[in-house]
Amino acid sequence: MNFTLQLVNNKNLEKAFIDMPKSLYKHDANYIMPLDADIAFTFNINLNPAYQSGDSMQWILKNGKESVGRIAAFYNKIETTGAILGGCGFFECINNQEAANVLFSASKEWLIAQNCTFMDGPINFGERDSFWGLMVGGFERPSYKENYNFPYYKDLFESYGFKPEIGQTTSLITHETFNFDRFSKLASRVFANPSYTFDYIHKNNIEKYAKDFIEIYNQAWAFHDNFVPMTLEKIMVLMKQMKPILVEEMNIFVYADGKPVGFYITVLDVNQIFKHVNGKMNLIGKLKFLYYRRKVERIRGIVFGVVPKYHNLGLEIALIMKFREAILINTQYKDNELAWIGDFNPKMLSMFASMGAQEIKKHITYRYNF
Repeated sequence: MNFTLQLVNNKNLEKAFIDMPKSLYKHDANYIMPLDADIAFTFNINLNPAYQSGDSMQWILKNGKESVGRIAAFYNKIETTGAILGGCGFFECINNQEAANVLFSASKEWLIAQNCTFMDGPINFGERDSFWGLMVGGFERPSYKENYNFPYYKDLFESYGFKPEIGQTTSLITHETFNFDRFSKLASRVFANPSYTFDYIHKNNIEKYAKDFIEIYNQAWAFHDNFVPMTLEKIMVLMKQMKPILVEEMNIFVYADGKPVGFYITVLDVNQIFKHVNGKMNLIGKLKFLYYRRKVERIRGIVFGVVPKYHNLGLEIALIMKFREAILINTQYKDNELAWIGDFNPKMLSMFASMGAQEIKKHITYRYNF
C-alpha cells in the first residue's frame, strides 16, 4: 500500500476526519456513529476549555484517494506541577500495522516536540467521561461518548509498543439483579442520621449544582496522579452539554451538615437515539431525537464520588439507594450502566459486584513512553 499522511488544516479535511469511520464500520451492526457536533466541539479552540492549557493536532491517512485511518494528538500542561501530559485519540484504522504505525508515529513526533515524555491513548482532549480508553471487551451496545472499536485495535496498539496503564470496567445492574435487602439495611443508618440530606439536580438552578460538584470533585479526585482541579467554567460547559440528557431526580447529591460531600451523576444513554441519526443533529435528527427519547430504557452512571473524609460511612450505598428510588418512579428505565470504574479502585468494584452488577464492557488506557 502507498500511504500518505495529511495534516487536518482546512474545513474539508475537518469534515473528512469526522466522516472517516463511516466507511470503516459500514458492515458492523453494533457501531453507532458519534455526533459530528461532539467531535467538532473537541477540536474547536473557542469552545473546548482544554485549549486553555494545551493544544491538539489531527491527521488523516490515505491510501490513494481512500481514507484508511485518522488520529489526533494533544497535550495538557498542569500549572501546579509543570507536567505536560501527552495523549492521542480518535484513532481509527484499517487492520494494517504499517498504517497504524504511521499514525502513532506522527502523534509521537509531534508530542515530543511539545516536550511530552509519554503518550496515553486512546484518550479524549478533555474530561475522562468521554471517548476514553480502548474497548477490549463487550463489543456491543456502545453507549454515548464511549469509545467503540474493532477487536484488532488492541493488537495495533500493543504491537507498536503501548503498555496497559489503567483498566476501566462498565457494569450493568437491573431491578432483578439488585441486592435490595442487604443494601437497604446499610443505607437506613445514613437516612436516619439528621446530619445527612439529599437533593438532586434542578435544571433551573444548574450553576448551584455545578459549584457543589466542583467542591466534591476537587476533594475526591485530588489523590490521582497529575490531578487537574475542576473549574466552574469547565463544568458549566459540560453541564450545558448534558442538560438535554439529564433526568433531574436521577442525579443525586448528598450533604453533611449542609456541605456537599458526594454525588452520583447519570445521563440517558442517548446512543439508543443516535443510532438512528448517523451523526447528524440537523432538523431531521432533532425530530428523531424527540421521537426516540421516550423509548430510551438505559441510564448511564458516569461519575460517582464521595469526599475522602466521608468514606466508609455508608454514603456511597445511600446514594445508590436514592438513585434506585428515582428509577422506581421513572419506570421507563430498565437498565443502569455503572461506567468508568478504574482498576485502581477495587473497593468500588467490590461494592458494585456485591450489589449484583455484572461486568459487560472493558476499556484499557494505554501508555507509550518516549
